[in-house]
Amino acid sequence: MSTLFGRRLLLRPLVANDFPAWREVRRRNVDWLTRWEAARVPGAPDVVEDRSSFEARCSARQRERMLGTGYGFGLFVGGDFAGELNLNAIQRGPFQNAYIGYWIDEKQAGNGYMAEAVVLACRFAFEEIHLHRVQIAIIPRNTNSRRVMEKLQFREEGVALRYLEINGVWEDHVRYAVTAEEWDDRAEDLLRTWID
Repeated sequence: MSTLFGRRLLLRPLVANDFPAWREVRRRNVDWLTRWEAARVPGAPDVVEDRSSFEARCSARQRERMLGTGYGFGLFVGGDFAGELNLNAIQRGPFQNAYIGYWIDEKQAGNGYMAEAVVLACRFAFEEIHLHRVQIAIIPRNTNSRRVMEKLQFREEGVALRYLEINGVWEDHVRYAVTAEEWDDRAEDLLRTWID
């Protein structure tokens, strides 16, 4: 199990025993989060309310880790669950790419935790699993999430029109990326600022 240690937080895979804390945070943050997320498929179990669905989700993430196709992490601050960060859709071959997605408990937002978590994930992506590129796509009006990219000074690549279906609407997304070469140039500063 991959656990990543930051200065003020840790990232580790979620397990079945995390369900009560995860459910409490998701319930409390329903309005804060659902406007930025894909709508639940009609008829699908509600992973927030159904423990067995949450356990199946944890098992699916474990299988992704074993296959090297994805790495899901819970974000913990002071031992308390506070959000998630995922390296999704890892592609090998000539692309060597992953997508980062993340969310945080509203009461923990604005403290720089997500910037720290993204730096941890990038170090893992480039130095441990040897990807070449990491991408992050954000709805333009999501100023909180875009502020994370501004803090880290990740390269903006433009707007992808109607990129993802979010809460039932095909939304444009601003795309950000960092490559292994950029990481090599900036890792020392990023790690000193956010991790060491």
